[in-house]
Amino acid sequence: MPAQQSAFENKLLRHMRADDFALLAPYLEPLQLPLRQVLEKAHTPATDVFFLETGLASIVAKIPDGRDIEVGICGNEGATGIAVILGASQSPHDVYVQMAGYGHSISADRFREAIKASTSLRDHLLLFVQAMIVQTASTALANGQADVSSRMARWLLMVHDRAHGPDIVLTHEFLSIMLGVRRPWVTETLHVLEDKRLIRSKRGLITIIDRPGLIAEANGFYGVAEAEFKRLLGINLRR
Repeated sequence: MPAQQSAFENKLLRHMRADDFALLAPYLEPLQLPLRQVLEKAHTPATDVFFLETGLASIVAKIPDGRDIEVGICGNEGATGIAVILGASQSPHDVYVQMAGYGHSISADRFREAIKASTSLRDHLLLFVQAMIVQTASTALANGQADVSSRMARWLLMVHDRAHGPDIVLTHEFLSIMLGVRRPWVTETLHVLEDKRLIRSKRGLITIIDRPGLIAEANGFYGVAEAEFKRLLGINLRR
């Protein structure tokens, strides 16, 4: 039986035209997405495109000293394979699972065929790419101008947008990689947010307890990309 579009949690799939969804549906394969699974490898042609239902993927660039820094995130609002959407085959960035979940994959070749067959599908996906460009630009602005507390608040809000509930399962070490700061700064900043009663933090787990307070703490660096997802695609990132 063909997959029902309304049964999918992935918002990019749910918000596309029914006839465009029908081009993809027969080839969408369900799968579990364990922590740290590589979805795209830098400088390597993408073989599959992934639509997350739950969990979170990080788009990660290499700092010249060899460390990683996150330049974008993707949850159930979108898909991997931005290079494929744009007509390329690969990206200089890695994409891997940051929070375990499940989703669907489609081969990159099948995905390209569907895009070629439908102008409306291509346009829908290009609007998603535009929203991701804005997200990446917002991350660059925050990394260059925001203090660590504002950056942390923005990042926690973005993850909270894509999480099931207030709990975020992440280690301090992983947070330091994602934010491009040293681990002691992560611990110190989380303590600051705890003292303000915005979050609770313990080993491997952060709980959001005051979302409006976190938005204020982000100091204007959160919200631009989120508004673009709503304006361009009709996607409200908050579950």
